[in-house]
Amino acid sequence: MTVKASERLLALDVMRGITISGMIMVNNPGDWGHVYAPLRHAAWNGLTPTDLVFPFFMFIMGVSMYFSLSKYGFRLSRESVLKILRRTVVIFLVGLGLNLFSHILNHGFADWERVRILGVMQRLALAYGAGSLLGLVINHKYLLHTAAAILLGYAILLISTDSLGLNEESLVATVDRAVLGASHMYRDTMADGTRIPFDPEGLLSTLGSVGHVLLGFYVGKMIQREKRDLPSLLLHLFLFGTILTFAGLLLQYGCPINKKIWSATFVLTTCGFASLLLALLLWVIDVKRRRRWTLFFESFGVNPLYLYVQADLLGVLFGAIGLSSFLVEQVFQPAFGLYGGSLAWALFYVVANWVPGYFLYKKKVYIKI
Repeated sequence: MTVKASERLLALDVMRGITISGMIMVNNPGDWGHVYAPLRHAAWNGLTPTDLVFPFFMFIMGVSMYFSLSKYGFRLSRESVLKILRRTVVIFLVGLGLNLFSHILNHGFADWERVRILGVMQRLALAYGAGSLLGLVINHKYLLHTAAAILLGYAILLISTDSLGLNEESLVATVDRAVLGASHMYRDTMADGTRIPFDPEGLLSTLGSVGHVLLGFYVGKMIQREKRDLPSLLLHLFLFGTILTFAGLLLQYGCPINKKIWSATFVLTTCGFASLLLALLLWVIDVKRRRRWTLFFESFGVNPLYLYVQADLLGVLFGAIGLSSFLVEQVFQPAFGLYGGSLAWALFYVVANWVPGYFLYKKKVYIKI
């Protein structure tokens, strides 16, 4: 197997498509009161299948960063830095624009102090920007050392400041409140039902995300290095994924696996699972040559951020005009039951967003954000 920086790796596109379609599905249930347990996020510590989709996408972003930055010879230059900064700002502003769009439709042109500043796209932007600059600055022999140092430092910071729980006094919440202001933060619900300002895509927890993309970046290096020896690549991916997964599972007794603070063990476990899934997809697609099933996910995978933004915009719009609730209550739930109807709508919504994605795929139109 030969992989060049300019080539698209089908297994990577398929995995990216799986995660984007998964993100759209779990973000758009027909009825938030009737969602099957595997399609919910963990309330605090722990991991559900739903908690894998966002970190999988971030891992893939790290892999893709390696191929993208190889065009600059991994040198810190005016051109490479400007590209990174420009893309970071654009992705962040797109995410902020989604928040503004939702706010305007639901609250009108008032209460601007309630607009949330951070979010999924903003987290991707910050992790991409910091991770890419590190990818240009550090010697790639020390990629794992750097990722480990970031994750260890972040874990020590959380543990030493007693910031592993959901409370307003944790360092994670304190930093966001000081920089953003409480009114611009997401409000999470504590065990007693109290809602507090606590952002699951906060600023301090971005440290974990930077370590996350660096692990993906290392896998990108692994793919490029072993591009002519697929069996060796699969073996090393499998070993890498197994080591990370078990490390995260074992270390959770000191630092819990937690998505909302993007803990070090969450990074290790999810990057481990992501490496194993990528190895499986490479084996199915490139070794067994079974590719007929990939079209659906590949269509998502070649325009991932555009389709995520499209799904978010349409979801907010359909919710504001009552279209989604009408179809769920009048069509899907009468036909499939409360939980089944909620899931049926989510699957229908994924397919509805896939249609324009498939059109772009057939026309070979790749919309980069």
